[in-house]
Amino acid sequence: MSSSRVLDEIWETIGDRLVHPRPGSYVCSLMQDPKGIDKLLEKVGEEATEYIIAVKNKDPRRIISEAADLQFHLLLSLRAAGVDLGQLFTELESRRK
Repeated sequence: MSSSRVLDEIWETIGDRLVHPRPGSYVCSLMQDPKGIDKLLEKVGEEATEYIIAVKNKDPRRIISEAADLQFHLLLSLRAAGVDLGQLFTELESRRK
């Protein structure tokens, strides 16, 4: 499966959980947290910190794991902020030289 397809599938799953909440869903629990967007942003900060520590410790397994966690929570916060994944890709493409 291509890298962009994995991101698309995660994005679609996040969207599905928002439209069709499921009991016990991690996505739903974060999106419905009383803190609102602040809870999601706390998770982005937490995962970014864990990623930084993994890189500093030169632990390849943890680097990959924490990068995946960070990417997931970033996608979730983008969705909560009303940003479309296509907008992100367009911005990234505009930066290519």
